[in-house]
Amino acid sequence: MAKKVMLVGWHPSVVNYDKWPGLTPEKLEAALRADEKKLNDLGYDAEIGFIYSGETATEQLEKSLKENAYDVVLIGAGVRKDDDHFLVFEKLVNIVHEHAPKARIAFNTGPTDSDVAVQRWA
Repeated sequence: MAKKVMLVGWHPSVVNYDKWPGLTPEKLEAALRADEKKLNDLGYDAEIGFIYSGETATEQLEKSLKENAYDVVLIGAGVRKDDDHFLVFEKLVNIVHEHAPKARIAFNTGPTDSDVAVQRWA
C-alpha cells in the first residue's frame, strides 16, 4: 500500500509575490503540481492541501487530518520560511502533532524538493 502524503502550502492565489522575485502564481502552481506528480510517480499517494489564509489554515488542515490518515505531512517552505507566517507555521505543526500523531512531519526548502523531504521520513 502506498504511503499517504499531504503537502501543505499556500494556494498560489494568496502568496505575496513581492517577497519572491521572479515567482508568479503560474510558476508556483506548476512547481507544486510537478512536486506532487513526482511523489505520485515514486509510488506515494500524495496530494496538495492548499491553505488560503492564516485565519483558516488550522481548520483546513485539521479537517483533512480527521478525514485521512497520512504517513507524512509536509509543511512547505512558503509557510515555514516567511517570518510573517511564523505563527501559522507553529499552529500547523501543533495541529499535525495533535491530529496525526503517527505521521512524520517533513519540511522542504522550496516548491521543487518535496520528494527529498518526504523520502527522508517515509
